[in-house]
Amino acid sequence: MSMNNEVEVPTIKGAAINYWARVKAGDIGSLPAVLGLVVLCLVFGSMSNVFLTPGNFANLITQAAAVIVIAMGLVFVLLLGEIDLSAGYTAGVAGAVLVILITNEGQPWYVALVASIATGALLGFILGSLVARLGIPSFVVTLAAFLAFQGILLLLAGEGGTIRVEDPTVLAVQNSNMSPTVSWIFFLIVAVAYVLTGLSSMNSRRKAGLKTELKKLWIIKTAGLLLITGLAVFALTLERSNNPDLVSLKGIPYVVPVILLLLVIGTFVLGRTAFGRHIYAVGGNAEAARRAGIDVKRIRIYAFMICSSLAAIAGLIFASRQNSISPTTGGSSTLLYAVGAAVIGGTSLFGGKGKMRDAILGGLVVAVIDNGMGLLGYAAGIKFIVTGLVLLISAGVDAISRRGSTST
Repeated sequence: MSMNNEVEVPTIKGAAINYWARVKAGDIGSLPAVLGLVVLCLVFGSMSNVFLTPGNFANLITQAAAVIVIAMGLVFVLLLGEIDLSAGYTAGVAGAVLVILITNEGQPWYVALVASIATGALLGFILGSLVARLGIPSFVVTLAAFLAFQGILLLLAGEGGTIRVEDPTVLAVQNSNMSPTVSWIFFLIVAVAYVLTGLSSMNSRRKAGLKTELKKLWIIKTAGLLLITGLAVFALTLERSNNPDLVSLKGIPYVVPVILLLLVIGTFVLGRTAFGRHIYAVGGNAEAARRAGIDVKRIRIYAFMICSSLAAIAGLIFASRQNSISPTTGGSSTLLYAVGAAVIGGTSLFGGKGKMRDAILGGLVVAVIDNGMGLLGYAAGIKFIVTGLVLLISAGVDAISRRGSTST
């Protein structure tokens, strides 16, 4: 640092050298997920004429939405080095509460949604308390809850096995889109907010004498991100219907703002609050965090509550996509895909490393594999094998990078 307290700013070459040094030291972040997503899109795009069409792009987003939201919740738990195997069926139970209140009890959607999220938070409180207060391993607690919540969902669904929902607001989340004009306005608002937030953060750090990102590099990264998202919006505003005269399909799906809102809130909580710093501290070294005065048990309970609350929102997304809730909602491979999404995106299974954006990147990777191989006619067994291999590779890279960062 210079004598006048100005922060020395490296050149772009210097920033690249520093980044490569961090990668070699094990700090790879979301790099594998980003590279994997690009490669997969190029491969499937070259092998299928349908994969890169606007209609399939919109389908990818809605297909991945529920898994992404569950993965967002799992990030909080994984950051502590814990696991929640019951998150999928938590989404099913909370979704059933939502649909029953709307369909059977005649409650408005917002009352039902609050009750659904409260149900998720209560389930998370029970799980977190068993883990934090009684010291039962989270794997055992949530495996038991996986079975119990599946039973509760069967009881809620009743003899019919399916509870339909016809509330237009709930159905719109996954089945309706903004108009093209509103889509572009939404993009501009988000883009301006992102740029202003980034500039404000850089100026605040510079005034505080803290190290800041090279401004030229930030401009390049921001311009690239806005270009990619702008192209995505352009694709989504094109006509996707095979019969536009009968029904028109254009614009950003309403589920996108829902995911974006959760991303912003979660990123703020993890990056800008004391609670977020405590999450990383406990995940990095629980004993050191306890000695520093952090209430480790409370942090664990809150993390499980957040995970289950986000799973409840995923229950809304499931209900919207399926137009109903059934005993299979949140089951099958949902939980495995959600855990895989968080880990593939860059969240460490060992705790202490990960971000909310990891859930989105990993969720898109999982959705691209499932969607692309489906379009190419591969059997479900092959898709599961490939997804499992990708997850194994991601976990292996995480373990190797962690070993490298520890040795340095």
